[in-house]
Amino acid sequence: AGAEARFAKNIASPSTPGSGKKFSLKEKKPTVAKRCEDSMAASPGVDEFDGEGVMFNDGQLSCFAQNWDAIPESIKQKYGSEARRLDLSFNVFRHLNDLDAFPALEELVVDNNEVGDDVRFPTMTKLHTVMLNKNRIVNVERLLETLVQKLPALTFLSILGNVACPNELSSSEKDEEDYQRYRYYVLYKLPKLRFLDSRPVNERERAEAQRVGQFMRVVRAEEVAVRERSSSGAGDFNSPSGDYTPLPQGLASTGEHRGTFGVCRYVYYGRHSEGNRFIRNNDL
Repeated sequence: AGAEARFAKNIASPSTPGSGKKFSLKEKKPTVAKRCEDSMAASPGVDEFDGEGVMFNDGQLSCFAQNWDAIPESIKQKYGSEARRLDLSFNVFRHLNDLDAFPALEELVVDNNEVGDDVRFPTMTKLHTVMLNKNRIVNVERLLETLVQKLPALTFLSILGNVACPNELSSSEKDEEDYQRYRYYVLYKLPKLRFLDSRPVNERERAEAQRVGQFMRVVRAEEVAVRERSSSGAGDFNSPSGDYTPLPQGLASTGEHRGTFGVCRYVYYGRHSEGNRFIRNNDL
């Protein structure tokens, strides 16, 4: 219950746990001094404070706004075995290769960093909460593959503000239908999740995700092109010009024409379509 409460508060303000501030992608980066002042006010029993924004208190290690792209060896050696919660918000991390130094970690916050699709996690059996809000994650499938393999205890996940999370925070062209399909797919891949992004997972949503989630995967245009090239045997996939055509290389002789059929790899939902509004019956 404590972790769930902290997770909900962090969604409201990923960079300042428990502050109650509204989450905003336009939020300005706070100064280190202000962050330290706020954190110390909220936690008067801080065990260690080094004056540079790194604080450790009751298993919680806060390293926000350090401009780090890697965790220093001194920090890993000093706190690695004891830290249960790690906050790396407002840094410039692209990778999370240092996490193997934190075997007891249960909660991880890496909001407002540079984490991308190539992020990798070590196997962490105790880590149940991961927050990657406002990073550079585009391909949700790659992320989920890593999480499924490396984080078996994961029950709380948030990736708001990334392209991989299709809602109004990541793109004005996305709507609630896009976001719900994404939720179904994530819950299909991670059925143990209790909280995803900004709201909890109920049993009805979980059941629906198991029913339709496998069909909610977003197929990207480049993936379709690669599959068609590799499966059709037509065109020169490796040609220097890069030109590709689904048509056969040679021309068929007269009388040898053949038809083909296949299964469409995507579903057209028709949103924002003008339809046939400009076509009259006599044009058909």
